[in-house]
Amino acid sequence: MTGATRGPMGWRYHGQERPPFAQMPGPGEESVWDYPRPPRLAPDTRLVEVRVGDVTVASTERAIRLQETASPPTFYLPPEDVHADFLIERAGTSYCEWKGAAQYWSVSVDDQVFEDAAWSYPRPLADFAALRDFVSFYPGRLECYVAGERVRPQPGGFYGGWVTSEIVGPIKGEPGTGSW
Repeated sequence: MTGATRGPMGWRYHGQERPPFAQMPGPGEESVWDYPRPPRLAPDTRLVEVRVGDVTVASTERAIRLQETASPPTFYLPPEDVHADFLIERAGTSYCEWKGAAQYWSVSVDDQVFEDAAWSYPRPLADFAALRDFVSFYPGRLECYVAGERVRPQPGGFYGGWVTSEIVGPIKGEPGTGSW
């Protein structure tokens, strides 16, 4: 494929080219192979909700959507649109080469506790300063919705991408994607 090479760290792209195995997006769809690396932040004004049954944990029309090559977008919600009384700060962090150190949160609603169900970046690296204190949630642990559509979790357990009907892949985390 012209403009793409495969090295020890996976595919490298130039321009808008996709690897030969990538699905072509149809009308109203986006290919995760058109997202950049390093990732980009994009405002999203659709209604984004996080729920546990009938209880709304977070709701916003001011989300930031992080788009990164091979992964479905991750939605970050402004702290003022997250009901902080449901969050329990967890010990430990992880580190992203782009965003910095993540803080993890469990979510407690009624008698249910969802361990490590959310994360935020209290002190993100400069290029991702817009994410400061915004919160994202794992759609495999809580009910997450974008414009009324129930989000499916990104495969692989660790990843926090939000898979909706507009996303085509293949997606990082699926079987056989370990070298990406």
